[in-house]
Amino acid sequence: MTHETQPNEAAPKIGTDGVADVPIAHNERVLSGLVGQTVFLACVLFTAMHLYALNVSPIETWTFRIIHVAGGLAVGFAITAAMTLDRSPEQVRINRLEWFALIPAAAAIAYATFTILYAWYMRETGTPPANWLVVHLSWSLVFATTIALVSSWIWRSSSRSIHWADAILIVASIIVAAYLVLVLNRWRMAAGTPFAGQNEFMIAAVGVALIMELTRRVAGLALIAITGVFLIYAFAGPYLPGLLEHRGYSAARFFTYLYTDNGILGPTTAVSSTYIILFITFAAFLQASKVGDYFINFAFAAAGRARGGPAKVAVFASGLMGMINGTSAGNVVATGSLTIPLMKKVGYHPRSAGGIEAAASTGGQIVPPIMGAGAFIMAEITGIPYTEIAIAALIPAALYFLSIYLMVDLEARRDGMEGMSKDEIPQFRKLVKQVYLFLPIIILIGTLFMGYSVIRAGTLAMVSAAVVSWFTPHWMGPKALLNALALGARMAIPLIAVCACAGIIVGVISLTGVGARFASMLLGIADASHLLALFFAMCISILLGMGMPTTAAYAVAASVVAPGLQQIGIPPLVAHFFVFYYAVLSAITPPVALAGYAAAAIANTDPLKTAMTSFKFGLAAFIVPFMFFYSPALLMDGTWMQILRVAITAAIGIYLLAAAVQGWFLNGVANLVQRVLLLAAALSMIAGGWMTDLVGLGIGGLVFLWQAAALKAKPGVSN
Repeated sequence: MTHETQPNEAAPKIGTDGVADVPIAHNERVLSGLVGQTVFLACVLFTAMHLYALNVSPIETWTFRIIHVAGGLAVGFAITAAMTLDRSPEQVRINRLEWFALIPAAAAIAYATFTILYAWYMRETGTPPANWLVVHLSWSLVFATTIALVSSWIWRSSSRSIHWADAILIVASIIVAAYLVLVLNRWRMAAGTPFAGQNEFMIAAVGVALIMELTRRVAGLALIAITGVFLIYAFAGPYLPGLLEHRGYSAARFFTYLYTDNGILGPTTAVSSTYIILFITFAAFLQASKVGDYFINFAFAAAGRARGGPAKVAVFASGLMGMINGTSAGNVVATGSLTIPLMKKVGYHPRSAGGIEAAASTGGQIVPPIMGAGAFIMAEITGIPYTEIAIAALIPAALYFLSIYLMVDLEARRDGMEGMSKDEIPQFRKLVKQVYLFLPIIILIGTLFMGYSVIRAGTLAMVSAAVVSWFTPHWMGPKALLNALALGARMAIPLIAVCACAGIIVGVISLTGVGARFASMLLGIADASHLLALFFAMCISILLGMGMPTTAAYAVAASVVAPGLQQIGIPPLVAHFFVFYYAVLSAITPPVALAGYAAAAIANTDPLKTAMTSFKFGLAAFIVPFMFFYSPALLMDGTWMQILRVAITAAIGIYLLAAAVQGWFLNGVANLVQRVLLLAAALSMIAGGWMTDLVGLGIGGLVFLWQAAALKAKPGVSN
């Protein structure tokens, strides 16, 4: 699903009634006619099924995850196919060559459908399906899926209906799930073992191919390329030397292993089928009820008139919305379409405007309590209570956004920028009257810390978003509720696809044991230097995360890097926060910085330069994870005095770092030597020890006295 937002040079007008016209995170073409209605209904049913199963009638775990993946694939193919319909008046006709692909593929998928229904009937009547029936099913499914995949890359759909190849892929997704759930009653016992047969291998391989194809459509080629490398490694391992060598596995054992809770049905799908679908739907309810717009307008009213006001609004609004929607690039499109043109209007260079928005939107992934679903994945993998993870994230998130805010403010001071005029921002007194619109967030946080389950807390917050809308002009009736459910599915599909694809990588890592060998290598490096081991882990985490959404990036990094950090003596919470931060920051790390590229499209500027600027604005975050290791108090691990001291000194260090990067300290320009000294002071303050803190304060004081003396020496300047 592509974002088709066009750069807008004119600043969007913000109304004074508390509502801003902010586009949704995932723009799509308007679907009309029978195709649009069918896709809309499928989206509504997909989301409603999850909410019903999570809150009313639970489904057995493996069955629920298989249905979740299959439903995500079917709905995802339907959406992406509908979005790419040719809307030109001229009808696209099927050519003769295409008929040679369509007829055999349609016949094969029809036969596969017949065999799966017949096999299910036999199973229900107490008769095991005949082996020939299952063989015919697997071969016809592989044949139809292969032709459909290739055809979908070659030919386009007509202007009135979904392409026949996409329809076959939808049916194939359902057949894979039906076989695993309804026909094969020994999947748990056979999958991933030498008992897995040829038929099971072919069904699982089709499932893997479908997951990779949908991921290619919604997330691009970066994750597919990384997944392809891991798949090749699974078979090439016996021929590789040293660290990468493994004994090798048969295709049947390998592909069926991927379709277990060690791979596709593992932690990533567990999270996408529960927390991600729930909180993405919550975000859809906030958008449909205009409550999300209220958050942005409140930020404009509070900070719009300050120096560089729109940039400061972007910091707060993007952080808040990014916390919920779970994707950095999607958040850039949602809030950046409003904030980037306004930043350009008050004087920010287009690259700076895009960089600020990218850095702030990326930072939303580390803001508790939701953390873009990262907190839930971390809790699932580590077993650490979710509330403990959310509390531990408070100070690091505050430091990150303090850094961006200071960078924005210092740039505005240095360039003499002003804020927005009173007429350009919403009236604060009117917004205060609608402060009850914060209730969904308050209810979410309150219920979580009252001991409610995450599912129940998220559901109550979602319901409250609909209820509070009844006190606004944008009240949610039945139609709006259905629209919100459909929007939730459209927003969730990309994350469901990448979580399933990340599960493939996790399965390869688990089966081959490369994660354990990588951990041993880190242990060897740590014998020489813990700092070197951490730096190496940082590089690997960023590399694995480049071009990938946060959830997939963290899932892969947690499987490869985190075990190694734990083996060198780092506590699990610190180790996982370390890799999580760098997985998040890969979105603004050149050369592949998805958030920076999305912001560049809106700012109408060079993508790579915008990515470099976003890297600069988020620079402090690259240092914060090292602080976890040297100062665990930053993760609330220590006495209150220790936590308070480390937080204060780190905040001062963040200011010194921002001053060094922007070349502006207190009320004057900092020259090159002063900037180097400020950088040294910042690193000393961030280290966390008493001696280093005193050194940092001393260097900072020296630069202050230097500037004061230079200011006093200027003619006509007095104290």
